[in-house]
Amino acid sequence: MKAPADVAMSGQRFLAGPAPHACSFSARPAALESEAASDAAAAAAGADPMNSVLGKVRPILEAFTSDDAALSLAELVRRSGAAKATVHRLAQELVTWGLLEREGCDYRLGLRLFELGQRVHRQRILREAVQPYMEDLLLITRETIHFAIYDSLDVVYLDKIFPHRGLNAESRVAGRLPLYCTGTGKAILAHSPPSLFVDVIRSGLKPLTRHTVISPGRLRAQLDVIRQEGIALESEEIRLGYASLAVPVFAGGTTLVGALSITAPTYRMDAAGHATALRTAALGIGRSLA
Repeated sequence: MKAPADVAMSGQRFLAGPAPHACSFSARPAALESEAASDAAAAAAGADPMNSVLGKVRPILEAFTSDDAALSLAELVRRSGAAKATVHRLAQELVTWGLLEREGCDYRLGLRLFELGQRVHRQRILREAVQPYMEDLLLITRETIHFAIYDSLDVVYLDKIFPHRGLNAESRVAGRLPLYCTGTGKAILAHSPPSLFVDVIRSGLKPLTRHTVISPGRLRAQLDVIRQEGIALESEEIRLGYASLAVPVFAGGTTLVGALSITAPTYRMDAAGHATALRTAALGIGRSLA
């Protein structure tokens, strides 16, 4: 079913940047030689030098948040915790590989990363399966629709569609939020092995709003109810004034693959009216993945 014209679909636009400007940087040869010698010594000792390189590249790429259009070399150094000479050298290599791009004297994440991300088979198959059902839910509810999977102790939003009056902040495609205080997270947590709940509690329950449940006992009681009823309702735990209704999604009726949710302003959330449509969509997704 085609979404209406006023629906904003998920996705991002990547534009080619301006030609790199000349930026001065005087790397100290001694620092680079010292790093090379260190890698050579690690290799001689039997360590895999690639692990060392990847260990330095990862914090550079992860220095970027979803709110960062570009970062200066100095900011990359500060956030990554690596030496300036190391960050500069690796950043130049990442630009060559297309994983970073130059924006004047700053750096931004490159288009190559987006291309690689689209090749992740599991996520691509899931998105293709859920999108028709999400669009149907949008037409029925006229509210924001999410599909999320979990990674470690977070939910990761695999897809999101919303009308113009919908929620366009807080959550974003590929964004993360805690399992314990999101509708999708609670739905997933309630149907996951008990060990995941233990890990969540051990990591600590931190309040995002004054309504966030941070009592382990209260959270456990919530999950018991969700497990019995098959549906989760989160109210203002992530953002004041908003609530989410979520259900788990099982491939073939047995394998938990994620959770589907409807998010709306608290005053407009019709949990009783939307529950049937949400459950029906989740069942449809599950059958398509069987």
